[in-house]
Amino acid sequence: MDKLIHFFEHIHSWQRAAALVGGILFFWALEAIIPLFHNRYQKVRHAGLNLLFTFTTVIINLLFASLTVAGSIYTNRYHTGLLNLVSLPLWLYILLGLMILDLISSWLIHWMEHQVKWMWKFHIIHHSDTWVDTTTANRHHPGESIFRAVFTFLAVIVTGAPLWLLYFYQFLSVLFSQFNHANISLPGWLDNILSWLIVSPDMHKVHHHYVQPYTDSNYGNIFSIWDRLFGTFVRVKDVRSIRYGIDTYMKEEENNDAAKLMKIPFEPYRPPAGAKFSTRDQ
Repeated sequence: MDKLIHFFEHIHSWQRAAALVGGILFFWALEAIIPLFHNRYQKVRHAGLNLLFTFTTVIINLLFASLTVAGSIYTNRYHTGLLNLVSLPLWLYILLGLMILDLISSWLIHWMEHQVKWMWKFHIIHHSDTWVDTTTANRHHPGESIFRAVFTFLAVIVTGAPLWLLYFYQFLSVLFSQFNHANISLPGWLDNILSWLIVSPDMHKVHHHYVQPYTDSNYGNIFSIWDRLFGTFVRVKDVRSIRYGIDTYMKEEENNDAAKLMKIPFEPYRPPAGAKFSTRDQ
């Protein structure tokens, strides 16, 4: 544990970048070995589009980094935040911290993006990908990246997480997102077991189904407990029956053009065709 803490206390920017790039390369290679879908698309071009959004996300996170760091330093200096109110064994302190950070900065904001119409319009860019693979994990409109950066800051304030724990969480969050978006096929029994603890690939693929109510389920990134606890967990018998995308943006000229994707949040709202009712229509 001490080595873990020491590593993330002194982690360099290049090491964090290496984790991002290394994860993409690892799961991209794994997709070639055990693919779920044998997609016929221009994989490099597809990755290029999604990595463009990765770049904008990195820029947004850098802009918010000082604020988040200041929040962490403040909460630990003045002993505020949930983690500073109790005395726990180190392993439980880390686990609880990771779970609350995951709940607020990942699950909660993700759920909100599906409930609030104007937030959903930014999140559509992520769902518009009809060829979901590990690079889809990083496909977020800059506006959505701002939402998530704000909620990461809030999560730090609520938890009182020290910087090393925040960096550890962000490291895991990146890798888990790449893992559960990856176009890989795990044995059904293994994926099922994993889904009781973490967000498995088959579990998250349901979230990328092109119609509701499947789209509005399985919001988790690291821990699957939140979807099970809040009643948003859904499984399908045959994950290969899933069709990716979002029913209001299925045209290739729309969902594979960076300029057009950037404009979507500012266009007139298109109500979903795949459900009789949606909270986003209110």
